[in-house]
Amino acid sequence: MGRVAGIAKWLLGASIALAAASVPAQQSYRPPEHTQPPPFYSAITAEQAAYLADLGLSSERDRTAKWQLAEHRRIDRALAGLQPQRKGVVDAYIVSVALDSDPVFGREAREAGKVLSRRYDAAGRTIVLAGSDGSAESNLPRGAPDTLALVLARVAELIDTKEDVLILYTTSHGGPMGIVYNDADSGYGMVSPQRLWSLLGALGIERRMILVSACYSGIFIPLLSTDDSVVMTAASADRTSFGCQADSDWTFYGDALINHALRKAQPIAIAAEEAARLVGEWEARGKVTPSLPQVSIGARAGVWLAALDRRTPAMATTPIGKPAVSLLDQP
Repeated sequence: MGRVAGIAKWLLGASIALAAASVPAQQSYRPPEHTQPPPFYSAITAEQAAYLADLGLSSERDRTAKWQLAEHRRIDRALAGLQPQRKGVVDAYIVSVALDSDPVFGREAREAGKVLSRRYDAAGRTIVLAGSDGSAESNLPRGAPDTLALVLARVAELIDTKEDVLILYTTSHGGPMGIVYNDADSGYGMVSPQRLWSLLGALGIERRMILVSACYSGIFIPLLSTDDSVVMTAASADRTSFGCQADSDWTFYGDALINHALRKAQPIAIAAEEAARLVGEWEARGKVTPSLPQVSIGARAGVWLAALDRRTPAMATTPIGKPAVSLLDQP
């Protein structure tokens, strides 16, 4: 793969090109943009970068003490709001995280939190980690590897690991080594399959649904798939996914899976098929290389899926936002 000019490209390249169109001219607030390269990836090899990603390395720069204190308070409030599990009930704990600060991811993570919380009866057991939605500064904890780890650790304290379920939705840019963390010009890093697998394993969270909307996200399937898990990804391990322009409301996969399929009271396997079909239709319309969304449903996952599905509201909700496929209509 050569030196990591390529990694810097995965972390930065698409974001710089897309950020300029992120805010309508009449809007006074401008979300942070990606304008600078990562601080260290260009100086190491791809193999070294992969190793550091597996260790969970991320980098922060130009963070003031005041900002750090405010961030601590945001995450403290979010963690304090999580309710304990209910004995005898299969509770779902929802974590929806936008690991990139482009507003499309912030919007998608927020709505995904709402849709998943309603579907899986997780009011009071849902946390969203995200930057701005494009309209104002975010009042949420930022989506980052460290905040994600803190939230997962708190969920592990609250759940009954033999009864309850983690549902993790991540949306971001992606690269061949994992999902990218990029908070404007201040935060950089990557969450690799090895890192997420190690984190969940150390916390003892075995019943889990992992939903990854990012390019190359199929790399999470082999390591994260178990008999007790569901893993769904926007693309195969060697394909890009689409729709991550900063001024969009949804990525293609987020729109298909969250905004359409999971709003309906249908089994997760059927929802996965609907999402893959919609994405395929949109990609065919755009004449792009198919992303090939992936799904893995473990042999024992049906037990907790059935318990959650019994509480899914029968009435579907209406998709919101500008359809991701409308990107194809732009000149």
